Amino acid sequence: MVQVVQAGDRRTSVDDIFDFLYEQISDLQLRPGDKISEADIAARFGVSRQPVRDAFSRLANLDLLLIRPQRATEVKRFSMREISKSRFVRASVEKEVLRRAAERCDRINAAQLDEALMQQEAVVEAGDYDAFGALDYDFHKTLCAIAQTEFAFDVIKAEKSKVDRLCVLGMAKESRMPELLADHRIIADAVKAQKPEEAVAAGVLHLSRLDETIDRISTNNANYFEPEDR
Repeated sequence: MVQVVQAGDRRTSVDDIFDFLYEQISDLQLRPGDKISEADIAARFGVSRQPVRDAFSRLANLDLLLIRPQRATEVKRFSMREISKSRFVRASVEKEVLRRAAERCDRINAAQLDEALMQQEAVVEAGDYDAFGALDYDFHKTLCAIAQTEFAFDVIKAEKSKVDRLCVLGMAKESRMPELLADHRIIADAVKAQKPEEAVAAGVLHLSRLDETIDRISTNNANYFEPEDR
């Protein structure tokens, strides 16, 4: 997700360029392997090349851009090794979050989960992929808060962002939102019932939903992946 600038913070042209390109890449308007010109972006925003370079650098730190000296900057292709690493880290953290959330969930927390599910149901009915993606982040953030491990969400968010483009491809092609919502319901039910291991099992199944999507995309869109993965 794009880092939101807090009220009172001073936005810069770097922030504007970063946010614009982040959304373009996340929404796959810019696809893996697409080249991006510093000069074109600078002209679009009416700025010098330095703010563009700074924005590019921030995106590269998120593994979204590949910057190479004397060569065109391009949108980073997927790497199976990095995807596996990110998913392992996220799963390890999320399992412990779910255990703790189930152990500590009270009536107020249960009401928070019910409200989160109601919001998700509404956007699923509307077919709003973008809104569901944002609510998905909020759901996992709420679980971290219930577990009293808010710091864990920083890790989950960072690792999740590395595969979000794959999620977009998956949902755009086969409308997986109802299935993901059903997973969220099962997770919430286990947490509210204070059943840690059931919550963990439901969370593991939820995270595994991307396996088939990754396999299909790597087969049908091999050019989206690093050469060694083809």
